[in-house]
Amino acid sequence: MGVSLSMSQVKITVISQEGYCGFHHKVGDTWVCGGTTPGGLCASAYNAIYPTLRALSVGGTFDWGNADGSVDMCCPDHKNPVVMRLDVTE
Repeated sequence: MGVSLSMSQVKITVISQEGYCGFHHKVGDTWVCGGTTPGGLCASAYNAIYPTLRALSVGGTFDWGNADGSVDMCCPDHKNPVVMRLDVTE
């Protein structure tokens, strides 16, 4: 029998965007992820944040995270970075 993990929802918020984003993400855009890929979020950005998002959703924490437990992550486009904050919601 498998182990069942309780998953919290994680809110993804764009906190910084420089240059041109092909998906037109902008500061203030938000998505809530509760086990499925959030519609409208760039697949490359989601792929970059997924491991951290998944860990947060099952109670993980990171020493390099923010004081409130949130984590800031960047999409892989280094010339046009979109920075997203991941926050666990209840």
